[in-house]
Amino acid sequence: MRKLFTVVSLAALALASCANDEPKSTEKGEGRVSIACSVATDVDETRAQVVCTTPVEADFALKIEGVSLNYEENYASLAEFAENNYLFNGTYKATVTAGDISVEGYDKATFAGSEEFDIAAREEKQVNITATIANALVKVAVTDKFKTYFPGGYSLKLTTAAGNEFDVTAQTEPLFIAPESFTITGTGTKQANQSGAEAATVELGEYTKMELKAQTMYVVKMDVETAGEATLTITLNDELVGSIVIDEELNDYADEK
Repeated sequence: MRKLFTVVSLAALALASCANDEPKSTEKGEGRVSIACSVATDVDETRAQVVCTTPVEADFALKIEGVSLNYEENYASLAEFAENNYLFNGTYKATVTAGDISVEGYDKATFAGSEEFDIAAREEKQVNITATIANALVKVAVTDKFKTYFPGGYSLKLTTAAGNEFDVTAQTEPLFIAPESFTITGTGTKQANQSGAEAATVELGEYTKMELKAQTMYVVKMDVETAGEATLTITLNDELVGSIVIDEELNDYADEK
């Protein structure tokens, strides 16, 4: 009799162990979800790999929203969600973010990504999310002809939609900014004429690009064409977006693209 009791007791322990391995509260229609996050640093237009500080998985915050049901929860980290990662059956959207899009500057990348998924009762599922650059990236350059035309020097300034200003006169690395808009202004000092008058410093007008996109590089290049009248030209990702005669009054011009 004692032997039989021992066997029964061991069987009960085995059943209890198996029950502990299952998602809890399965009778309520819950499944268990794991979130895995990876990082990609490629950008549109050039599809180049951007060199910047990238976050690790522990840096990501998580938001889970219901698609087929009314649900929303925010977690400071993926680890916090992993402590209680059971969801009622349904369709959800998981969004991961690392960084602050309002903090603009060099090497100030923000990453974000999202993925929809379904979870059924008693199901275990891993959701894989790729986080990409959430900023717009801007790089300003000038040609050798531009430098030659302004031997007295030049200065260029970029202002973002948030009002942050950056000196881009000799920019070498891209700026990470919110995907809204930016404006470039500047001055250039021309060569003194043969009459001996002092070299004139002219305003280079104003170039504005609206409706920026995330994960996109905007390369603005300034050039001077000297065939006929000297003309300041501006290209955006190799497409001409503005031109103006330098010897006349330089009025503002806005991007219409």
